[in-house]
Amino acid sequence: MLAAASRQCSKRLASQFHRSHHSTIRLNSVTEVDIAHFAKILAPSSVLSTLPPVSIHADELDHYNNDWMGKYSGKATTVLKPKTPQEVSEIVKWCNEKRIGIVPQGGNTGLVGGSVPIRDEVIVSLANMNKVRSFDPISGILVADAGCILQSLTDYVAPHNHIMPIDLGAKGSCQIGGNVATNAGGLRLLRYGSLHGTVLGLEVVLPDGTILDQLSTLRKDNTGYDLKQLFIGAEGTLGIITGVSILTPPSPQASNNVILALPSFKNVLPLYKLVKQQLSEILSAFEFIDRTAYDLAVKHGQGRALSDDEVEGAECFVLVETSGSRREHDEEKLTHLLETLLEADEPLINTGVLSQSPAQFSSLWALREGVTEAVSKEGKPYKYDISVPLSSFKEVVDGTREQLRSKGLLGNNAVKHVLGYGHVGDGNLHLNIVADAYTPEIQDALEPYVFEVVASHRGSISAEHGIGAMKTHALHYSKSRESIAWMRKIKDLFDPRGIMNPGKVLE
Repeated sequence: MLAAASRQCSKRLASQFHRSHHSTIRLNSVTEVDIAHFAKILAPSSVLSTLPPVSIHADELDHYNNDWMGKYSGKATTVLKPKTPQEVSEIVKWCNEKRIGIVPQGGNTGLVGGSVPIRDEVIVSLANMNKVRSFDPISGILVADAGCILQSLTDYVAPHNHIMPIDLGAKGSCQIGGNVATNAGGLRLLRYGSLHGTVLGLEVVLPDGTILDQLSTLRKDNTGYDLKQLFIGAEGTLGIITGVSILTPPSPQASNNVILALPSFKNVLPLYKLVKQQLSEILSAFEFIDRTAYDLAVKHGQGRALSDDEVEGAECFVLVETSGSRREHDEEKLTHLLETLLEADEPLINTGVLSQSPAQFSSLWALREGVTEAVSKEGKPYKYDISVPLSSFKEVVDGTREQLRSKGLLGNNAVKHVLGYGHVGDGNLHLNIVADAYTPEIQDALEPYVFEVVASHRGSISAEHGIGAMKTHALHYSKSRESIAWMRKIKDLFDPRGIMNPGKVLE
């Protein structure tokens, strides 16, 4: 019965998108004639379709049609895997002429259903566009195909003593084009800023097939409208990103981290203030993990940062990372910080552990990055990626738990856990509700409740994951009527036939 309820909830989620603004524009399904045309453009291995003459089994498209959480599902019959921008252009020209919907897809690691079809649109996978085009070790400017996996780019620039300005838990499978299309945030935003600042240029195939070459490698270019900014965070609704020029910072010569156990959430903000004052320019991350998130990560094998005695009495935890140019200097600052915290008349922390080796450094990060995986192993996650004032993190988590309790939905056969973790440095809370199954009752208890709470704090319903298919109906909680109207005008100007990632971002 729970499985049936979960399927029913997934269908309800998908049905929300059928009421989109572009649903009045009739899009066509892929036909055998279209497959024949695509076969003229692409290599045989680059056309995957259940339609003749390719005729693969539908199961072979499951990876493309479903998100990794099992929450969103499409019915695409065809996946195309171009290797060049020109091939992407030819595909898009044809689809625009024939009014066939297109879903651009990178690593399909998103959390809001933005990279899977809502009906039977053709999926354009960028996986075969995975070449580094150029790298300047002096300036640190990297130009790469959109399908390059983030970890591969990290490994590519590492011998040149540079790092990528973005770091995500999904770095082993997410692609740089998808990162840019969703304006992904991640663990390094506090230090290096958002992709709106580090992306220098883009190559984009527009909905009519035009290749817009904005692949600049200039740090400064003040010549009119900065068009690339429109595509950063547009989630493939204005065009398909095929190339990215990005500024990579020099590798820190010394990296350290420390995990701190706090007796109360109210200590997080004064701790953050003190850490910023004492660590200053070497502070690169300040991550918050509540007790439930920590316990789940440990339970599901993501590491054990502290002993049971050290964890006892802790309500939450903070992971602090430093990145500097001299290890001795940084360690001295961290040691002084720990001494200050532990020797205070009213300590902000119970205890803290400073990593003593590269392996321990990695294990502390594995605990934080492993929370997402642990949540998925524990049950079916409802994920809300929100921006709210730092002081309200615990209030939002506790309030959501009480909302579910008041509806009789808290328990082993419904919602098992409500937890929070996230990036204190940029006000981003990941609110996770772990359920036994996706059900309409839980969905209705959470929405619009969570969005209303966010709006009451003048926050954002999507801090870094995007809107995708999940939040189109809730955009008005974060954007004014005038803002949404102008977003729609931009969408209609670029994509008057409504073929690009239909049902995403805007209703």
